[in-house]
Amino acid sequence: MKKLLTQTMLLIVALAITGSTFAQEPTTATRQRRISTDAAQSAGQDQKTATDPATTDLAGDKSKDKSKTPDMFTADAATNRTDQASDEAAIVQNYNNFFTTYQLGPEDVISVTVFGQDRYSRGGIKIPPSGRISLALIPDGIFVSGKTVDQVAELIKKRYDEYIIDPQVSVSLDQAGSYRYSVIGDVTQPGIRLMTRRLSVSEAIAEAGGILQTGDKKKVFVLRKQKGGNLTPIPVNLAAIYKGQAPDSIYLLPGDQVVVPGNKWKAFDKIATVLPILSFARIFTGGF
Repeated sequence: MKKLLTQTMLLIVALAITGSTFAQEPTTATRQRRISTDAAQSAGQDQKTATDPATTDLAGDKSKDKSKTPDMFTADAATNRTDQASDEAAIVQNYNNFFTTYQLGPEDVISVTVFGQDRYSRGGIKIPPSGRISLALIPDGIFVSGKTVDQVAELIKKRYDEYIIDPQVSVSLDQAGSYRYSVIGDVTQPGIRLMTRRLSVSEAIAEAGGILQTGDKKKVFVLRKQKGGNLTPIPVNLAAIYKGQAPDSIYLLPGDQVVVPGNKWKAFDKIATVLPILSFARIFTGGF
């Protein structure tokens, strides 16, 4: 009986040891799944390692393009802004110079503004031929012909200083009507015109419609009156100006006359006009 019990206990211990051993050792399927999982993970890491250089290169190329392109565009934009600013400055300077030195005369329209004193301000004043304008509290008026707007403002300020404490006066030119120039000779529309802005010789001829085929672009000249009353010719080679070989730097003054003489084609045109008249006259003189 004791022998049977002893064998039974040994059998139970052996079964327990065998079960624990099988529980600790993985099966073949489990080992295969682990191997496949590890292989997949290693393959994924290899793919990332293989693709990372290409991605880095692309990113580097993009960064290079981005680093280059803005600089190029910024330089071009800065150049364009500089050119545009210089052109605008030249235009503004021309207009400012014209209106700053503009001497008032008949047919000009001005406005007088007294800051904080509307009753003394007046707009749309057309300068009469006498050159004298009337204002409130100034019965005899103020002579403005031949003066600039700044000079007129200073005169008005002195007169109003008797009635207003520290008057602030400004005078503006609303419409220029006294400055005139003329273009004569072989142009499309010769005549006298108002000078409402600063004009060069080429601009004045352009406003006259341009030079005719019979006009000589190389021998254009400007007649300018001097203090003594004499007219002095100023030669202008428009042919060279149009070709970019000479600057368009001669600007007109009030009273200037731009003259465009004729060329050789005008002489031929005169001959062609006279020939039919001579032929008709020979009929009565017995020439035929």
